[in-house]
Amino acid sequence: MAWASLVLAGLFEMIGVIMIGQRHRNKKWQSLLYLFVGFGLSFLFLSIAMQSLPMGTAYAIWTGIGASGGAIIGMLLFGESRNWKRVLFIMMILGAAIGLKLI
Repeated sequence: MAWASLVLAGLFEMIGVIMIGQRHRNKKWQSLLYLFVGFGLSFLFLSIAMQSLPMGTAYAIWTGIGASGGAIIGMLLFGESRNWKRVLFIMMILGAAIGLKLI
């Protein structure tokens, strides 16, 4: 349950990040609402996960999902650079998160 909550927290973190960009583009109140809902649910699920996972591990994985997911979404949806170095570092972030899970 804790790991599922942590993954959900990371996914909602990605939604919050996407909505920051959306808010800058259109200034609609719905974007602001989704931004707050995304980050609010992200923190909620992170706190649930941290009830049974070590804080350092949970925070590192949550941050990794949010950072990697935001970069991947930026490449897929918003035309950001797909330079091989950028992809390599995203893979390193994900590898480190997996490594924390394994040890």
